[in-house]
Amino acid sequence: MIAVAGATGYIGGLLSRRFVEEGQEVRALARNPEKAKDLERAGCEVLRADVLEPESLTPALVGVEVAYYLVHSMGRGGDGDFAERDHQGAENFAAAAASAGVKRIVYLGGLGEGSKHLDSRHETAQALQGKGVPVSYFRAAAVIGAGSESFRTAFYLVRRLPIMVTPRWVETRTQPIAVSDAVAYLAAAADLQLAVDREIEIGGPDLTTYGGMIDELAEVQGRRPPMRITVPLLTPRLSSLWIGLVTPVDAGVAKPLIEGLATETIIRDPSGMELIAAVRRTPLDRALRAAVEDSSVL
Repeated sequence: MIAVAGATGYIGGLLSRRFVEEGQEVRALARNPEKAKDLERAGCEVLRADVLEPESLTPALVGVEVAYYLVHSMGRGGDGDFAERDHQGAENFAAAAASAGVKRIVYLGGLGEGSKHLDSRHETAQALQGKGVPVSYFRAAAVIGAGSESFRTAFYLVRRLPIMVTPRWVETRTQPIAVSDAVAYLAAAADLQLAVDREIEIGGPDLTTYGGMIDELAEVQGRRPPMRITVPLLTPRLSSLWIGLVTPVDAGVAKPLIEGLATETIIRDPSGMELIAAVRRTPLDRALRAAVEDSSVL
C-alpha cells in the first residue's frame, strides 16, 4: 500500500493517478476529502488526514509500506508562519509513520538554501528523518508543469507583459525539471529494493537562468521575448505585489518563492539521480511546450 499526503496538490495528484494506472493500491490523504472526489473516481482510497492533527495520521498510515509527504503549508495562507507549520507537520507525520510501521517516507523538497522558503523545505526533510523511518529526500529546482506555481507565474508574466521590470534574480542559474520527470523519479522510490534512502538531487538536462527560461517560454508561446529592465533594488515584497497584480498567483505565495530566486538551484551531486537511470530527462523546450499545451489547468 502506498499513501500520498498532499494528494489533492498538483504533483500529489499526478503521482497518485500514475500509481493507480500501474495497478498499485493508493491511499490518498487529504484534509478535505471532498476535494479528492476525482482521485476516488480514479481508483484511490481517500481518507481524511491533516498533518497538523496527529490523531488523524496513524490510522491513515496503518498497512502502508511507502508514504509520500508532498505537503507544503504555504498553501494554507500567506501569514508568514508556513515554516513553523511545515516543521510541525513533518514531525507529526514522521512519528505516525514510525508508529504505523511505514518502511519508507518519500519527500520532495527544493535545491538550494538561503531563503525562508528553501530553508523550510530542508528543515522539513530533517524533521521527517528524525523518527527513524528511512527517507528518500528528493531536491528539485523549479518544476515545469501547468499546475506549478513557478511555471504559472512565468507563464502569465510572458503572456501579459511585453516589458518587464525585473530584479537581479533573472540572472540566477537554475536547472528546471519537467513535471513528468519529477513524478517519475518520485514514483521510482516506491520500489523498496531501490537503495534511495538518501538525498537525491534531480533536475532537467538544461542549465539556464530565470531570464533565459522566461525568454524560452515566450518563444514556445510564439511571442517575442519580453524586454527586461533590471532594477537591482526591487524587493521580494514589491515583486510579489507586482506578480499578484498581473498573474493569478497569490502574493502571499509569490513572496517566499521570489525570495528563493536569488539562490542558484542547480545539481551539484548527480549520484542520487543516477541510481534511477530509467528516467529519461526531458529537454527544457519540450517541458515548456508540454506545460503550455496543458491549458486545462491554467
